[in-house]
Amino acid sequence: QVQLVESGGGLVQAGGSLRLSCVASGRSFSNYGMGWFRQAPGKEREFVAALNWNGGTAYYTDSVKGRFTISRDNAKNTVYLQMGSLKPEDTAVYYCAADRWGGVSTTPNQYDAWGQGTQVTVSS
Repeated sequence: QVQLVESGGGLVQAGGSLRLSCVASGRSFSNYGMGWFRQAPGKEREFVAALNWNGGTAYYTDSVKGRFTISRDNAKNTVYLQMGSLKPEDTAVYYCAADRWGGVSTTPNQYDAWGQGTQVTVSS
């Protein structure tokens, strides 16, 4: 099973950009589907984006389409979330997650491993 560590969060003004990174340690990262989720205070964790094992299939929640891009570098055991045109409603703790079946899933229960999260705060 992989272990995941996110980085890249921070405070940014509305309209700005951030790139989140998630580095995996352990075996067979390239076999895993990867996802990004977020959780705002008082709200449930929600799906943001997912990418299959080879990077060929991506899926996004409607609210981030055209603004966020998920990508991966299997040689570096890393998945990225490039976030642009950020809005205050994007403020949340962002988590990356790994799915050992390698696919694209929007369901948290599908994922086997989670990172500790990184805070993203967008000011208006």
